[in-house]
Amino acid sequence: MSDQVLLWFEIIFDVFYLAAIWAITIYMFMKRDVLSEENKTIGLLFLLAFFLLALGDTGHVGFRVIAYARGGLEDNPVLVGLGALATAVTVTGFYMIVAEIWRVRTNRSRTAIWWILMAVGIVRLLIMIPSGNDWGSVVPPFNWSLARNIPLMIQGLDVAVLLFVHGKKNNDTFSRNVSIMIFISYACYTPVILFVQQVPLIGMLMIPKTLAYVAVAVLALKLFKTSEKQRY
Repeated sequence: MSDQVLLWFEIIFDVFYLAAIWAITIYMFMKRDVLSEENKTIGLLFLLAFFLLALGDTGHVGFRVIAYARGGLEDNPVLVGLGALATAVTVTGFYMIVAEIWRVRTNRSRTAIWWILMAVGIVRLLIMIPSGNDWGSVVPPFNWSLARNIPLMIQGLDVAVLLFVHGKKNNDTFSRNVSIMIFISYACYTPVILFVQQVPLIGMLMIPKTLAYVAVAVLALKLFKTSEKQRY
């Protein structure tokens, strides 16, 4: 597959993804009043989580599309880097909210494990501050990329395990399916973190990773059914 074909494939996918994730988020916002009392808190948390995701990815994915229109990624490194920073911040918030969704779903108080997940998110945000992250580059420095993504992996994989265990123990299909999508997203994202500097083409794994997030959003939409009387 030629570079030109890959470029257009990414651009078309990016545009359709942004349209889809914003459409889902707006739909959730418009339907927030029909959430059942039992699903209200979790539904609003999902709305906030996907608003953050859509906002950050508008920077990340949207800036990449603009960079292509202005001559390519290499000619617009600051634009690409700022987009990567935007999504790095918002996805951290996304997983902090998912941890809260797990807590609410399981009817738990804010235990040590919840606080640890919140703390890991804050640590990741702090790691992103030093200039060594080089947010003005197209391909991030490996050491800093690894350092800031380790907390994200702890966040996401831990909450996925917690949701899966809860789902299996309590026959909660919703929690189990959300956890599986998170596992899939990390299975695609991990090789990108480790090898994209050496093999740029591996960055294409971000497409199935992104689709896994869309799948979580589609699952969350089922909470927004009008007059739902039973917990999904």
